[in-house]
Amino acid sequence: MESEKVWFENGLQFECTKCGDCCRGEPGYVWVSKDEINSISLYLNMTTIEFANKFLRNVDDIYSLIEKSNGDCIFYDNGCTIYNQRPLQCKTFPFWNGHLISKDIWDEISKSCSGMNNGIRYSKGEILKCMRDY
Repeated sequence: MESEKVWFENGLQFECTKCGDCCRGEPGYVWVSKDEINSISLYLNMTTIEFANKFLRNVDDIYSLIEKSNGDCIFYDNGCTIYNQRPLQCKTFPFWNGHLISKDIWDEISKSCSGMNNGIRYSKGEILKCMRDY
């Protein structure tokens, strides 16, 4: 895909403003790998079992962070409380496959994210790497 022509040939701008709009208000899933569970557990000075019992739910044998009753991520409190250890899903936002299907979809999603189309310009290669990683 690296050599394929994509609509974001010249890259895209994104800089997280840490507003939390992508972390709050809507139910969903924040998938976490075993490595991420280990890293976040260490960061929080918890065993992985304690972390799992307190912060994870099992969805078809895949783990997701739980949410607060209002739909906010369990780790959102006027900002991400685990920002330096946040899951890959969070790190690669907004460069997800579904967001990059077309410029129209990107522009529609950017209406709810003040960091999109602003700040740091990511190259096509960096964006494709995020897409592959996630």
